[in-house]
Amino acid sequence: MQDFTLHQGTAPLLVSLPHDGTALPEAIAARVSPAGQRVPDTDWHVGRLYAFARELGASVIAPHWSRYVADLNRDPAGHALYPGRSETALVPVTTFAGEPIYAAGDEPGAREIALRKELYWEPYHDALQEELRRLRTLHPRVVLWDGHSIRGRVPMFFEGQLPDFNLGTASGASCSPALQMRLAEVLRERAEGGAGHYSHVVNGRFKGGYITRHYGQPETGVEAVQLELAQYTYMDEDSFEYLPARAAPVQTVIRMLLETCLLHAREGVA
Repeated sequence: MQDFTLHQGTAPLLVSLPHDGTALPEAIAARVSPAGQRVPDTDWHVGRLYAFARELGASVIAPHWSRYVADLNRDPAGHALYPGRSETALVPVTTFAGEPIYAAGDEPGAREIALRKELYWEPYHDALQEELRRLRTLHPRVVLWDGHSIRGRVPMFFEGQLPDFNLGTASGASCSPALQMRLAEVLRERAEGGAGHYSHVVNGRFKGGYITRHYGQPETGVEAVQLELAQYTYMDEDSFEYLPARAAPVQTVIRMLLETCLLHAREGVA
């Protein structure tokens, strides 16, 4: 079975959806708890939300396997993204609700984690890097957009309600000031005052995971941005049902953001 799908576009934009997968390999599924079998911490339906990206000429990469197999947005060396705060590992052992994914004593050990990294984590990143290289041969500047979503309330990670749109640029390190400013302007003028009256924050609780921080190197012509959406903006968080009428205005805002990235890349603005 293919580990991921990669659609190769021609525009200077690569959309990565590292938590879109829901599948569990048979041998792993046999060990996973009932809570884990539901893969509740999936970035549900982001592939559907971003389906229009191909119309823009973007490349799109998304995994087949669940983040419970190997989290593609975590540091392979195990370094924390947010030191001192709760976060899940390269191979998670609990859900965001704190429920065990494996029976006590059956959690993956160091050898299994290393094997999962080799089998599931590395192929995705090899493909992502190669696609960025290919796009850079076509364009002097490329934007990597990392698309995510999460429940609006997850006490393990943050207090209270998450803003609707959470833009992360590693505190400004993963993209140019010009791109961050343009995207923030879209969220301020078009999201809060337009399509759905959405709230937003830039570099709030979510500043970007491993993918944004590792690949976003503006000085090399690759800029990276992460968007973390509150899931209630486009779906039912309890049943995981996609709600097209609710999702439509969210897609409108996302399209504006991606079009802004394309404009920025094509203009070559530093």
